[in-house]
Amino acid sequence: MRFRIKWPIAVATLFVFLLGWYVVYTQQIVRALQSDAETLTEIYSEVQEGIISPDPGRADDALFQLQTVIRESGVPLIWSGPGDTILDVANLPFEADIRTAAGQERVREYIQRLDARRPPVGDATTGHVHFGDSPEVRRLRWIPWLQVGGLLLTVFIGFTMVQYQRRVESERAWTSMARELAHQLGTPLSSLQGWLELLKIPEDERPGELGEVEVAGAIEEDLVRLERISHRFELIGREPELEPLSLRQVVHDLERYLQARLPRLGRGVQLVVDIPEGLPRVLGNEVLLIWALENVVKNALDALAGRGGKITIYARAVGGGLVSLRIRDTGPGVDPEIRERIFEPGVTSKSGGWGVGLALSRRIVEGVHGGRIELLGGMEDTTFQIRLPVAEGD
Repeated sequence: MRFRIKWPIAVATLFVFLLGWYVVYTQQIVRALQSDAETLTEIYSEVQEGIISPDPGRADDALFQLQTVIRESGVPLIWSGPGDTILDVANLPFEADIRTAAGQERVREYIQRLDARRPPVGDATTGHVHFGDSPEVRRLRWIPWLQVGGLLLTVFIGFTMVQYQRRVESERAWTSMARELAHQLGTPLSSLQGWLELLKIPEDERPGELGEVEVAGAIEEDLVRLERISHRFELIGREPELEPLSLRQVVHDLERYLQARLPRLGRGVQLVVDIPEGLPRVLGNEVLLIWALENVVKNALDALAGRGGKITIYARAVGGGLVSLRIRDTGPGVDPEIRERIFEPGVTSKSGGWGVGLALSRRIVEGVHGGRIELLGGMEDTTFQIRLPVAEGD
């Protein structure tokens, strides 16, 4: 079984993980800063006790306790004396024995890095104290990088998800196209096979007393249909030439084609065409435009199958350099669950359907003709609106 990644869930999980980790990280820093506040309070308390105590030894104890508290703060500290001799160290990020020449040299190299950021404290008589950042500051320094890294990771995952979705949709579209091609070729091929079988029967035994002329005419019609199908699919993926077309003529050609097949495709269905004369011509490709309209009308025929009804095709100029053509049927309407995805490849309400017809129509109307196809509101019937740009000069 092929494993399929649910990208929205994966991205949401990653986002929640990054958010949770970031909250934990910042909370750790907050707690460390709170601990620093407690440390400063301890330092203040020790100093105050040493100042107000009448016992001279208490002052020494306070200074010793103060030094201990400071050393435990985690801040890197280095005390250097005359001649850059290292006298004492605390909280170094590495191990170094200052009793050896190698240890002294390594600490001096570290001092150079510390002093490049901030000058040491003290003077030549008492020595200098070199210091680095506290652990909290070092951790805070990573936050911008962590934020940028999380953002880049999210963008990368999002980009990968989009690319994956496009590839899946492309594969699904090509699969649907292949099935649609097989389906469209199957009808005339089966018809041709039937006519060939009929020719093998003696003429006086053929049903309906079909002669050679009638059979030849039917074969010619199927061949024309095959040629039309091959020409349609040949234009997919290309940039076809667009020319001014009479939408009235295009729709009437489609009407003649459908009226001859209504008894078989949609028994009890009435087809009404209302295309006024004088309608501005549209810029389009006749073969593809008829194909797009045919797919929408066939969708309506499928909705009316077994129940009958009416399909109305009407067009009007709507201004803005556009012509609106609507195809309305009196069927049961579109399932609300697929209304928003009705033009996506593979989306269909028919059992055994491949969901490619309306996807092709959208590709032809919007991708080739620069128009717009949409499903209008209404739950008791179905109305598709196609808006096409008017040809220049009309």
